[in-house]
Amino acid sequence: MKISIITVFPEIYESFVNTSLIARAKDEKLIEFNFVRLSDMCKPKERIDEPTCGPGVGMIIKPEVIEKAINACQEKWGDGFKIFFTPQGKKLDQGLLKAFADKFFDSTLRQAQGERDTSSNKISHLILVCARYEGVDARVEQKLADEKLSIGDYVLMGGDLPAQVFLEGLLRFMPGVVGKMESVEKESFSGAFLDYPQFGLPVEWNGLKIPEIVRSGNHAAIEEWRKKQAAKITVQNRFDWFSSSNPKTEDIKLVKEFIPNHYVALMHTQVKVKKGKAGNTSIASLDIHDISRSSATYGIENYFIVTQFLDQQKILNIFLDFWRSEEGKKYNINRFEAVNRVIPAVNLDAVVAKIKEKEGVEPLIVTTSARAENVEETKYIDFFSQSKVWKKERPVLLVFGTGQGLADEVLQKSDFLLLPVEGMTDYNHLSVRSAVAIILDRWLGLNCKNEAKIVEKESE
Repeated sequence: MKISIITVFPEIYESFVNTSLIARAKDEKLIEFNFVRLSDMCKPKERIDEPTCGPGVGMIIKPEVIEKAINACQEKWGDGFKIFFTPQGKKLDQGLLKAFADKFFDSTLRQAQGERDTSSNKISHLILVCARYEGVDARVEQKLADEKLSIGDYVLMGGDLPAQVFLEGLLRFMPGVVGKMESVEKESFSGAFLDYPQFGLPVEWNGLKIPEIVRSGNHAAIEEWRKKQAAKITVQNRFDWFSSSNPKTEDIKLVKEFIPNHYVALMHTQVKVKKGKAGNTSIASLDIHDISRSSATYGIENYFIVTQFLDQQKILNIFLDFWRSEEGKKYNINRFEAVNRVIPAVNLDAVVAKIKEKEGVEPLIVTTSARAENVEETKYIDFFSQSKVWKKERPVLLVFGTGQGLADEVLQKSDFLLLPVEGMTDYNHLSVRSAVAIILDRWLGLNCKNEAKIVEKESE
């Protein structure tokens, strides 16, 4: 593969391309580099940049300079796939790197192996455009970029480090660069899980020993241990990665072993009513149906409906008796399965006691409120805080309030308080069943995405 890099400072790459695996790949003619200094595209004493148009400070690289540099690259090695590094680009991840690798290395490698390439994939020249200052003129990206990439949600002084990060990740997929492709295929972010823990001698270091199973010589047992450790590490550190990685059925089954059991309680007592006073509300049949269905969808162990009123409990039990009967099962099997998770309770303490009886330990209480007051700041968590909660390895009880929300006494008992669900308006009056569905999805749901696709520049 031929790689052209357009930059203000080619010197930045001297050690990068002459060190370690990239140097070896270069020596073995797997890759070849061409550096184009932007100042060489200008006349003597002519600047490569000019002030940005409109209010504000900063310098922007001239469009004609970038265009001339790209033309120089393509005159040397033919048409290339042009990548610009910019905060406005797609965020780089392992899936996107793999998609690039599949596109770039396919035909290049077949040609290197002496095979006749019959595919339409002819990309063997990669052009990386590394801006400085305030970047490049937006019209250049619009006209010439085949792809725009960002390596993260932060700003650097230029595109050279992002280019090196991109190349480090990309070239690992090229056969012949990394010694064993197995180490690339089974590493972090290549699937649903992060990598498993790895160890080297000595057996004991600073009082810490290599696990016995790793030293057992039982390859099947070691492989099973590694899978479980990878799943546990992912759950407790990067559930956001797992949930967006398009996990397979077996991945989901494995990861469930390390997600603590979750419970839901809908409070009709110990809630705020008129003027913020603590009181009680009536049970609504829609809440029973819809929240039980949400609970079934997201794997909630039990859904507790909490009321201290005997007449409300009686009505609830009549409802549950029907849906748990053979008649209810025949009427709607899906509703039957969902409603079977429902358990009546008289107060929050009774819910906690029931969970402790089942789990052997009290649950962590996570409360929700649209307008919480007098709650310790340290209790607040967001919808990316699973690791903070799950590392405690205790069951989790999500508590929702009817009326005007949970009473202060409930909020004070909580271990954590989720930030409110918000839209981009000042209206904040969701039904509790809607709030439960949204929160369960954000906390326990999968956020699957299409496999990374690379836009292929149409042939002219």
